[in-house]
Amino acid sequence: MSVSNDQYTIKAEEHNKISPAQKIDDLSSILKATKFAMFTTRDKEGYMHSRAMALSSHEGLHLCFLSDKDSAKQEELDEVDQVNVSFIDTSSTNWVSVCGKAKTHQDREHIKKLWSPATKAWFGDLGDGIHKGDAEDPRIVVIEVIPDSIRYWFTNKTRIGQTVEIVSSAVTGKVASPGELRTITKQEIQAQEQMHRAV
Repeated sequence: MSVSNDQYTIKAEEHNKISPAQKIDDLSSILKATKFAMFTTRDKEGYMHSRAMALSSHEGLHLCFLSDKDSAKQEELDEVDQVNVSFIDTSSTNWVSVCGKAKTHQDREHIKKLWSPATKAWFGDLGDGIHKGDAEDPRIVVIEVIPDSIRYWFTNKTRIGQTVEIVSSAVTGKVASPGELRTITKQEIQAQEQMHRAV
């Protein structure tokens, strides 16, 4: 739980008593609805850089992305492996923020599992018979993000319900609570990973 004195945060966390399994299920529903993330890396001088990336899969709580090994972000990951990955579903206002460590690999079987014909659009065919944008293209790597903590907003009201809640709170002076602010802790992540490996 947060130690913030921000009244909105306190209100949003006060009903956050659900089980880790339910938190993970609700997180998965948000990830399925959003598909795209802002993937933030940090260079060796401490500057942060973000770019939109398509989520290839979330295996357990690990997030996987297909990427180009020759990209600037790969240079940054080689220097600093700590990343943040964020998602937002504008249709519901649900959002997710994942902080963790990224590792890169070129397991061809894993790449084949994640690759789709649409992937080729991001790599192109260089016409040399090798760099074709297919699953065998040596440029393609998997970036796997292993989370340390996950924080997300889960809306428990419709858009109309959210509006009513906010307007009512503005009139009454009470703090609005159009959703729940949830945290999946490192301990909960580790427990889920152990269960995932056992399956």
